Amino acid sequence: MSLTVILIIAIALSLAFHFVGVYAGAKKTVWVMLVFVWAIVVGTAMNEIKPAGYKDIEKMKGQFSDTDKLIEEAGEEVSLYEMIAIKKSYQTNKPKK
Repeated sequence: MSLTVILIIAIALSLAFHFVGVYAGAKKTVWVMLVFVWAIVVGTAMNEIKPAGYKDIEKMKGQFSDTDKLIEEAGEEVSLYEMIAIKKSYQTNKPKK
């Protein structure tokens, strides 16, 4: 799941909670739920990738200098957000067949 999809889902849930809260008169509860939703979104984006992702990174290493720079900046533990940036860089540089 890409970061854009996660953010779109979080914004949609935020709007839904807002309108339900205003209608039901439960504004404090809505704010608590919005904080939880955004905490989950940020936590998901910052989670470490699965082991299969590290295999993909190994395949991408050494092919393009800007992709290698992103891999080096990510360090030992690569987050989901960093993996998205690495894959985007790799796909931008990779010639189309």
